[in-house]
Amino acid sequence: MTPHRRRPSAYAARLLPLAAVPFLLLPLAAGCGDAGGLKSAGATPTAVGPVRLWPDLPPVTAPPHDYGENDTETVPGIEVPGGDVHRVDPVKVLRAEFDANPDTYTGADGMYEETVERIRACAAAPGDCPVLKPYYRDLTGDGKDELIVGVRLPEQLVAVRCYMPGPDGELTRVMSTVDQIVSVELAGRDLILRSVSAGIPGYEYRTVWSWDGQQGTMLPARDEIVRVKPSPPAQAPRPDGGSTSGPDPVSLSADEPEAEPQGSAR
Repeated sequence: MTPHRRRPSAYAARLLPLAAVPFLLLPLAAGCGDAGGLKSAGATPTAVGPVRLWPDLPPVTAPPHDYGENDTETVPGIEVPGGDVHRVDPVKVLRAEFDANPDTYTGADGMYEETVERIRACAAAPGDCPVLKPYYRDLTGDGKDELIVGVRLPEQLVAVRCYMPGPDGELTRVMSTVDQIVSVELAGRDLILRSVSAGIPGYEYRTVWSWDGQQGTMLPARDEIVRVKPSPPAQAPRPDGGSTSGPDPVSLSADEPEAEPQGSAR
């Protein structure tokens, strides 16, 4: 296949006399076979469009089981002064939800009873409080920050909840999920959760939660299984007491961010 040749730009062609243009092309043509010249990458595969399998399948008449991804709930008794979620106490928000749903232990409102008791005692025993440092980010794109709360649960589980301020000073929960979280990251207006995969060793689940304006809530817009690199083997200590390996890598955990996200409280 004959390699493509670069042409002078329209701007450069207007600056050069017409008779000079062939002299520009001659060196390019002569140098194509030299080392460093353009080479063919081979035949380009033909583009193939998607093929629908089993086109005669009947349409679905009933939706699948509702997992509550788009459930929203106004937190009773919590007001957002000036629509600023930075002025809301995350512990009081969680306690208000527990008080409104005292017998709920599953679903979006579910929480272990022992965790509820520890949250209620956060003021008296802050060192044992399972509520992680809150974060703030405009997840909806309306110019106002949302409140992102994490709670440590038994069995290495972490609950992640997001709340947005309402137009009348109310606080609405727009996301709630529980998983064995490896890390939580903010990328733009997306909340990215990485969690362990018990059934596929060496892999993790990565779920990207994004704001959906039509539903008025955060939805798991992208969910994928990704392969993770195994941890490097531990290095034997040197005779001088040091280590033969370099510094330990920094991991981004739910409560120890590598870099403070934009919009976080200072």
